[in-house]
Amino acid sequence: MSDWDNVTIIGQKARVGGGGPREKVARTQAELNAARRTGSVLGTEKKYGSTNVKSNPEGQRLTKLDNTDDVVSVKKLDSSVGKVISQARQEKKFTQKDLATKVNEKPQVINDYEAGRAVPNQQVLGKLERALGVKLRGKNIGEPLFAKKS
Repeated sequence: MSDWDNVTIIGQKARVGGGGPREKVARTQAELNAARRTGSVLGTEKKYGSTNVKSNPEGQRLTKLDNTDDVVSVKKLDSSVGKVISQARQEKKFTQKDLATKVNEKPQVINDYEAGRAVPNQQVLGKLERALGVKLRGKNIGEPLFAKKS
């Protein structure tokens, strides 16, 4: 009546002795349907790696986009913001490469932002605001970032 005599084997040797059915992963729809017909235990949850959660939540968002049937265009930066970036950069006499070096981004990123092709990233916009001294987010786009109060 006590559990003192039971031995639990952990690791590879647990399977050798026939310690229960081995878990099988159904990789195709046909295997999944066959398991349903035989009445096997099924679990159909999607698993995400732990490395994807902290460093890049964009991966999970893209996975959700892949799983949906809706066709939704990705939001692009407004072209007026790109014009403001270009004007402010030229007023400070920066090239795109100079500005990219100042905000620690690639010159192609600056080019995409100015052309209005970029998907807006709040961190990059914040760095551009500080480097150029011009508001690029919210209301009053194009006004000086640190306006003098009267």
